[in-house]
Amino acid sequence: MLDKKRGSVSKAAAEGMPEPPAIGSLKAPGSMRAGAPQPPDSQKQLAAFEAAMRLFHARKLKEARDLFAQALTGPERDVAQRAQLHIAMCDRRLEQAPVALGTAEDYYNYGIALFNARNARAAVEHLEIALRLAPGSDHVHYALGLAQALAGDLNGAYRNLKRAIELEPRNRIVARQDADMAHLAGQPPFEGLLYPEKKGW
Repeated sequence: MLDKKRGSVSKAAAEGMPEPPAIGSLKAPGSMRAGAPQPPDSQKQLAAFEAAMRLFHARKLKEARDLFAQALTGPERDVAQRAQLHIAMCDRRLEQAPVALGTAEDYYNYGIALFNARNARAAVEHLEIALRLAPGSDHVHYALGLAQALAGDLNGAYRNLKRAIELEPRNRIVARQDADMAHLAGQPPFEGLLYPEKKGW
């Protein structure tokens, strides 16, 4: 896996999303009569829901989702139903949250995350952009080569891995030990690229 190569995405955010539709506020658990004391479990459930709503409206969706999940458990079915609805909304928005990409390193990091998720084609697209923005970056050539191999483009993979080694010879040693290269290491021309000292190459 490429986790060892600076491969995490940290810029996905839930900024710029529209306000959620009004769901209605919860002033008291639905099964409680006005003025009746609330059991501790009901109070805890309602408190979790109200805290989650504050985070939801502040667009802190991941934190809100965690609290909505807490509000699922408790005696108040109305609270639990509303919490379930908001969990679904959080999930949709987290999946659709835009990723702000601008620099070569942004596209590289996102490409690595896509590669690790085995989304080869999308990884190649983002790593190609990274390479256009930083054409002399050996680590981008290396990652792009692996992504192209995963996508079935062995010619492109060979070209980029070869270039990565030309720019930084230590990449040859890295590639020999890389689990993502294991299926290529014994195939020509990759064998000759990784082990030029072997006779016959």
